[in-house]
This record gives sequence, C-alpha cells and structure tokens, in this order.
Amino acid sequence: MTITIDSIIAITKEAGELLLSAKRPKIMEKSGHANFVTETDEKVQRFLMERLGKALPEAKFLGEEDGQDVFSSKMANGYCFVIDPIDGTSNFIYEYRPSVISVGLLKEGKPYMGVVYNPYDDMLFSAVEGQGAYMNGERIMSSEAPLSNQLACFGTAPYYTEYRDRSFDIAKKLLPLCVDLRRSGTAAWDLCCVAIGRCGLYFEMKLQIWDYAAAALIATEAGCKVTDIDGNPLSYTGASSALCMSRGVKEIPECFK
Repeated sequence: MTITIDSIIAITKEAGELLLSAKRPKIMEKSGHANFVTETDEKVQRFLMERLGKALPEAKFLGEEDGQDVFSSKMANGYCFVIDPIDGTSNFIYEYRPSVISVGLLKEGKPYMGVVYNPYDDMLFSAVEGQGAYMNGERIMSSEAPLSNQLACFGTAPYYTEYRDRSFDIAKKLLPLCVDLRRSGTAAWDLCCVAIGRCGLYFEMKLQIWDYAAAALIATEAGCKVTDIDGNPLSYTGASSALCMSRGVKEIPECFK
C-alpha cells in the first residue's frame, strides 16, 4: 500500500482542529527542566496514529507521547512515521504562538515525506524527498541573502541544562553577524522559517528526532543545508544537535567552531 503527501496533509489539518478547539489544558510534567505534556498532546498523537495507521498499515510509529518515544532498529526498515503532536507545548500551555504539528515519514530510515502545520495561522509546510518544499501548495525556497542581511533563530534546548552555557555563548557571538536573533519555542517552526526565507540560520544544541524529522526535510528541499552543529549529517535514529543555513549562508560561521 502506498501513501501520498496529500493524504498526510489532510490528516494533519484535521489534527490541527484539535489544537484550535482545545481549552486551557491540564498539564503534566515529564523529565527535564520545564518539560510538559498536556492531554491535548496525547489526544492529537492518538488521532494521528489511528488515521495514519489506516492510511499506511505497514508503517511503524515513533512519537513523543504515550510511550512511543523509543527508537528501535526495526524503525530503520520500511516506513516509520515520526510524530510530534504539539511542537511548542509550553507555547500551547501559555497561549504564546505558534505551536505546530509535525509529521515526518521515514523510508528505510531516511526522510521521505514531511508535513509541519501551524493551525493558528493556517500555514502548512510540506515536502517529498527530491520534489521540493511547499507552503499551502506554493513552492518555497530559502533566502539567497547573506547572513548579515537576515534574522537568525535558535533554540535553547531547555530540557538539557548542560547545553545552556554553550547555547548562549554561540548566540552572543552570532548576534553581531546577523540582523537580530529570534526564539519561537518550536524547532520545527524555526526550521520552516529558514525554509521560507524569514530567517537565514537556525541552531539548537539538542533535539529529539520528532522535533526535526519533518522540518529538516522541508528545509533541505527549500535549498537549505541542514546538519548537526558540527556539520555532520543529522541522525535519524535519535537525538541530535541541529544547524540549518539558508542558500545565502555559504559557510558555517566561526561562532560554531
């Protein structure tokens, strides 16, 4: 059985309605500093797994919630959906937009399809490996402007306090190299902002695979270079640092070296 990007888009947009209709959430804490989960996270993930599972029954699932967060070697074979039901849960809790839904599909352990949806602004990013990146059906490309003429964005890896000093040291050195810095609170959204040309660079010291499985493909298909913080290929078996540079950023800035 095969699946199309359009079917993943339709299911993800339906899941977006669950975010838009959600009331003030009940909050539960997970391990790590300020690491929260809500009933809506779990509800959205269950919905996605049920609907995507019907669309592609042979697929395995890796998701942030409901005990689905452990990568196994079998996920490197065949199809595997990698889901973040709400990327930006703290934003969701405090109504500080955006929060997004991220659905990546791996094929033989490699990124194959990706959808990131911001239901609050009705902005849906999508990509199929080798077929370009799109926002609401329109082709997108990252900016060709130099970093000095672009915003940069970053994540603080808030659950992993051991990276705090280096994160802000890099940010401090990066600030004079760009127009200004931004932090949205959702890695998938930041990667998509580089893909569409709102920012020229994004970095974070540690992400889980569900944070970037979809958005890294979208950014790559938009002409970005997406690697770990040292310039190596991203891992699709577990956590990784991330560095995303638009077409106009030709080399890794010195502050990362």
